[in-house]
Amino acid sequence: MIFKKTTIIFSILLFFASTNAQIVGAGGSLIYNPQTESVGFGLRAMIFPNKMYSIVPQFSYYPSFNKVHEFNLGLALEYKFWKRKSYYIYLLGHGGYDSWINYEESPMKDAKRNNWNLEGGIGISTWKCLRPFLEYRYNAKFMETNLQLGLLYVFNCSSKSNPGADYSSKSKSGLFKKKKCPAYN
Repeated sequence: MIFKKTTIIFSILLFFASTNAQIVGAGGSLIYNPQTESVGFGLRAMIFPNKMYSIVPQFSYYPSFNKVHEFNLGLALEYKFWKRKSYYIYLLGHGGYDSWINYEESPMKDAKRNNWNLEGGIGISTWKCLRPFLEYRYNAKFMETNLQLGLLYVFNCSSKSNPGADYSSKSKSGLFKKKKCPAYN
């Protein structure tokens, strides 16, 4: 049931993104939480992957064999602050809904099934169409971290439809300049 609802929500987000954004990406990740020693997986879409900011709807699930059995549905905002020709480093902020399925087994006082969480973190990725990424996140509500290793595919990322991907040269002001795209400029 969880997967059916998630698939529907994720499909709607991806459809909205592809009809309203010039470029969109989709992918998945493996997740590790060192505090709970839990392993999970994630799905994500990325809207405007080659701009300074990207909007990233996300879903993650930690299966029942973990100490913490839960799923999260949220939205992240990425800010690419360190851009190089082949990779970039970004800061992220993520807010989301957390459904802690086995909260009754927790020794935590005030544990509950429905939670809101806020995460901050840092990540690294490439500018290619098939983009591996690595993220480190801190969850402010539960005071825990997680690492995500994943792969994202950016649709329509050819040079003609990808005007923001070339950050290899700097302008006189020291800021990165965008490469002009003949189709749009």
